[in-house]
Amino acid sequence: MATVNVYERYYKAKAEANGRKRHAALVALISDSEAGQIRYEAAVNFFPHDSEDDFAVSYDAYFAKELYAGKGRRSKKREAKLLETFREEIDALAAEAGGTVFWDEPLRDERRG
Repeated sequence: MATVNVYERYYKAKAEANGRKRHAALVALISDSEAGQIRYEAAVNFFPHDSEDDFAVSYDAYFAKELYAGKGRRSKKREAKLLETFREEIDALAAEAGGTVFWDEPLRDERRG
């Protein structure tokens, strides 16, 4: 199976999980492919970020949603379409978790794979 982070970026955020305040989030559009099948998911991971250089991501506040699954392979056209609604999908996941991603406050440059 090939797993690729199509898009990922760190943002300031606000959430609480397992009794711990979280001040940042890693958001990602992830693709998994195997044997002619492709799957995409949106994911948000809230982590403490207690200092400016603290990027120790914890996985106890990870939330994901499948956006697409079917036959095929990676498609730039499909990925562009998924990225059009990516923020709304992440906002919905964050809201379900009781958190917020501050899109206007990125902590690092975006990475695309």
